[in-house]
Amino acid sequence: MRPDSKVFVAGHRGLMGSALVRRLQQAGYQNLLLRTRAELNLTDATAVTRFFEAEQPEYVFMAAAHVGGILANSTYPVQFIRDNLAIEVNLIEACHRHGVQKLLFPGSSCIYPKHAPQPIKEEYLLTGLLEPTNEAYAIAKIAGIKMCSAYNRQYGTDYLCVMPTNLYGPNDQYDLQNSHVLPALIRKMHEAKQANQPEVVVWGSGSPRREFLHSDDLADACVFLMEKHGAADVGELINIGAGTDMTIAELAQLVADVAGYQGRLVFDTTKPDGSPQKLLDVSRMTSLGWNGRIGLREGIASTYRDYQQTSDQRGNFQPS
Repeated sequence: MRPDSKVFVAGHRGLMGSALVRRLQQAGYQNLLLRTRAELNLTDATAVTRFFEAEQPEYVFMAAAHVGGILANSTYPVQFIRDNLAIEVNLIEACHRHGVQKLLFPGSSCIYPKHAPQPIKEEYLLTGLLEPTNEAYAIAKIAGIKMCSAYNRQYGTDYLCVMPTNLYGPNDQYDLQNSHVLPALIRKMHEAKQANQPEVVVWGSGSPRREFLHSDDLADACVFLMEKHGAADVGELINIGAGTDMTIAELAQLVADVAGYQGRLVFDTTKPDGSPQKLLDVSRMTSLGWNGRIGLREGIASTYRDYQQTSDQRGNFQPS
């Protein structure tokens, strides 16, 4: 990519997309194509075709998706599979038809088998049953990865698929019902501190282990790949993560410490835990010369400051 390349960041206002925009702007990219959902509905094939015909993007980052935590995935499986499949089909086909030089498509660590050996290698995809609570989302994301692989084989395209671990950072969703665990904990601890509550209830047993990566680190990794590597270097997909994990109980205590909350933590075992562990093997990425730079405590502290400065709870999942 060159500083004047036409770069389309789909989903530029979300957690991953906004981080990509920050990283690209820092690197001097001057020709970013950005559209809100109101301006461009990515589930509308005609609208996507018209956009590509008019703008002719050269590089595409596919950060747009319907995402959410365990409850949202369990409650709205139709929206998670239907809308994500539509976005993937429309964008990947448009990239092919309009000669996009390179596409980056993100999966998610939750699409690996529920009981995959740890740490999870890229080749473990589709070797076991999925976690039932996010099966619809996982199937849609797997379809996107396989689509990119098929286009690369059949048409010689250069579509990269990355597999990020659990992300957090600015512009996250803080909705208590539908967000992921870390932003939900940030909001819970903040509100409990403000209200002087004696305890905070954390969903699940606290025993599952999770890995977390700051969205700015993910954006740095994605731009690194798009600038320096092609699908031939990366393979069908490549993991991007921190390489270490912790239990949800440890995470909850860390968030409480950062937020300054000193009450009790109570674990609601009636809520689902999800997969017991999801630690990615990131050796393939590190072998290319990339490592994350933002420590978890440092990253949570900066994200908490962002939450405090943001009064609206943007990005809440609304079924349609």
